[in-house]
This record gives sequence, structure tokens and C-alpha cells, in this order.
Amino acid sequence: MTNIRVHVYISGYVQGVFFRACCQDEARNLGIKGWVRNLRDGRVEAVFEGEQTQVEKIISWCHKGPPGASVKNVEVHYEDYTGEFPSFQIKYTD
Repeated sequence: MTNIRVHVYISGYVQGVFFRACCQDEARNLGIKGWVRNLRDGRVEAVFEGEQTQVEKIISWCHKGPPGASVKNVEVHYEDYTGEFPSFQIKYTD
């Protein structure tokens, strides 16, 4: 079992369609830790940490998102796993 961390940016019509709430539900169901938030430029940003196959599943989910979303692009950046998150949360942009 390999744990990994990814930092993703999702663009398209992804705000105002419950993307964050659905992403949180999906992540928690998969046992993934981290966070998700809206960015001022209209994208959604997230950090996912967990077992590699589960993280790959949430990345795949991000390519379609919840009903009502229209995802144009998902940028995925692999980072060093830290294990710093106790759960998966929605963060709010300052």
C-alpha cells in the first residue's frame, strides 16, 4: 500500500455546482484526507492524500465532477506525502 499526495487544479464550470461538497463526500468515502476550495479565478483547488488507488479514483472523479459541472481541465501535481491531515475539509478562500 503506497500513500501519495497530489495537488490539483480543476477548471471549467466548477463553482456554484456543489463541486466542493461532492468532492468532500467522494474523498471521505474513499478514505482520502486533505482539503478542497474555490479560487477567485473560477477554478477549484484541492490536495488529496491517501492510498494510491484511492487517490487515482478521486482524480478520475475530478475529471467529471458532480452533475451540473463542466470540467475543462484537471492539472495534477504530485508532491511528497506528509500525512498532515486528520480528515478531508472544505477550505474557504480568504
